[in-house]
Amino acid sequence: MSSRMSKTAKKAKQYDHVLILMRHAKAEAMGEHGDYDRPLAPKGLKQAKKVAKGLRDMKLVPETIGCSTALRAQQTCGRLLKVFGDKTQVDYHQSLYDGGMQAIFDELAHAKGKTHVMMVLGHEPTISICGRWLASEDSKADRVDLLNLGVQTAGLVILGSDKPFAQWQLHDGDLLAVMSPVDFE
Repeated sequence: MSSRMSKTAKKAKQYDHVLILMRHAKAEAMGEHGDYDRPLAPKGLKQAKKVAKGLRDMKLVPETIGCSTALRAQQTCGRLLKVFGDKTQVDYHQSLYDGGMQAIFDELAHAKGKTHVMMVLGHEPTISICGRWLASEDSKADRVDLLNLGVQTAGLVILGSDKPFAQWQLHDGDLLAVMSPVDFE
C-alpha cells in the first residue's frame, strides 16, 4: 500500500462515518445512444478494479453505495463489487445522474445511522462541487483547491465526520483526501 493510501486509511479510522464520493471510471466517447448509455472504456474497467482493490486494502469497503443509473456508473459499480464482495448494498437512482447536489444530500439523509462507510458513485461536476460543499472549514486548503480542478475519472473524495450521515450539512466533513487511480498504484 502506498504511503498516501496508508495515511488516508489511518485518518479515516479516526471517524465514526466516512463518505466516499466517486466519479465513474473512464467511459467511451459519446456515440449514437447518447451520454446516458456510454459504456466504460477498457481503461475504465482497469481503473475501477484498481480503485476497488485500493479501498479494500485501506479497509474502506463501503457498506452501502448509492449509484447513478447511467451505464458507465453501473459498470463502474459492478467492477467495484467484484472486489468488495456481496456485503455491500447498492441502490441505483436516476437522480444521481441528473439531480445534482440535492441527489447526494438525499442519499445522506436516507443513510442508516450505524453506517460506517458509505459511497456515492456519480458524475462531474457534482462530485467535486459536493466535496467542496461538505468539506469543513478546518479541511486543508490544498485538498479543497484540488476540487476546483474537478475529480478525475474513477477519482475519489473521502470525507470523515463523527456525525451520522443523515445529520451532515454544509461543511460537516473533514476532507481527508482527493485521490485518483494513480494513487492506487
